[in-house]
Amino acid sequence: MSTQAGLSFEQAPPFSLPLQFFLSAPLFLLAAALLIVLDPAPLASRWTPQALALTHALTLGFLAMAMLGALMQMLPVVAGSPLPRPRAVAWLTQVPLALGTFSLMAGFLAAEPIAFGIAIVLLGIGFAVFLAAAVISLVRATGNVTVWGMRLAVLSLGLTFMLGLVLALMRAGIWTPPASAAMLATHLALGLLGWVLLLVVGVAFQVVPMFQITPPYPPLLARWLTSGLFALLLIHAAAPVLPPRVGALVKASLAAGILLFAVITLRLQARRRRKLPDVTLDFWRLGMASLIASVAVWIVAQFSPAWAGSDAYPLLLAMLFIGGFAVSVVNGMLYKIVPFLAWFHLQAQLQARAGSIPTMKDMIAEGRTRWQFRFHLAACGLLAGGLFWPSLAHAGGLMLALSALLLEINLLSAVRRFVRHGGRFT
Repeated sequence: MSTQAGLSFEQAPPFSLPLQFFLSAPLFLLAAALLIVLDPAPLASRWTPQALALTHALTLGFLAMAMLGALMQMLPVVAGSPLPRPRAVAWLTQVPLALGTFSLMAGFLAAEPIAFGIAIVLLGIGFAVFLAAAVISLVRATGNVTVWGMRLAVLSLGLTFMLGLVLALMRAGIWTPPASAAMLATHLALGLLGWVLLLVVGVAFQVVPMFQITPPYPPLLARWLTSGLFALLLIHAAAPVLPPRVGALVKASLAAGILLFAVITLRLQARRRRKLPDVTLDFWRLGMASLIASVAVWIVAQFSPAWAGSDAYPLLLAMLFIGGFAVSVVNGMLYKIVPFLAWFHLQAQLQARAGSIPTMKDMIAEGRTRWQFRFHLAACGLLAGGLFWPSLAHAGGLMLALSALLLEINLLSAVRRFVRHGGRFT
């Protein structure tokens, strides 16, 4: 069966709408890199102002920016349900998200309550607009395993945002609710394992077979994995009131589900029908390897209280999951989505001259994507090593900065080819 069966390409939004998200995302990756270059303190403790600013530059600025842009494209095409008033939604989401993320970073770095207040307003507008539009779209959507994963990911995003709003109100000195430690843990779990992981898993069911020419995921896994992980996350949120053995079982089940997804994805990629080199496949493989490493690091911590209580453990876990897994996979997806959209919109607009349209592969020079992967891989290795040998952190930040700059240049090169061949953004 064709992996493109059931896709509604005629409902795709104008190229400019998802593109404004995609071109903004690498700038926040660059901002995160500069934080490390200027001061490696983020690698000393997860609670330093620099670490908190760095984390939100990656999660809100890079990951959320790129993933919301992808949803703007995929909801009409994969779910068959366009967002209502997509132009207004795009601008009222992307601009407040960008400005709100910078305000939040400034709030952490300067410890200024007013910056947190500005961030609350801006991020509140951006996420409220997008979530309202996405809910309308997903309620009307035709159900499949990817749509179901999107629904659970968007629900997780909504819960993550509400908890993050409360935490920001605390930072601004406006409200101090009880049980803030449990709230922070739930915010992290729903944001990383709910919003990020569930969206990647749901989208992988569609894009891995489609773009990487692999066999489809096992039907049983595709049907139940996202639902099972989400149910476990909800139980995990109630961990403070559960017996310790139940909490430990839930965590072990989450780890098993994550490991299962990563291993099966790697196995499918090993069986792909097209054996030509593909840098996006390398990004995905690095992401899956990092996901497996995250589970391994967590398992070691369960049997080593000294390691679990160290400063390096949570930082390494976050680095593997956010930098090694999430940033890698989203990076790889950008190298498929942006060239595909440029090619698709050119083909739709210039049908009479379709023979002159460059192929998807020609939209971005493969040599430059390969160099960007090398910079990214070096950054992951150096930053992980920097947790144990601080002298490596500065070099890791420089590699991450080069990776972010080259990613932006590469995406812009696809846009230039689109314009040069007569493409229109409207």
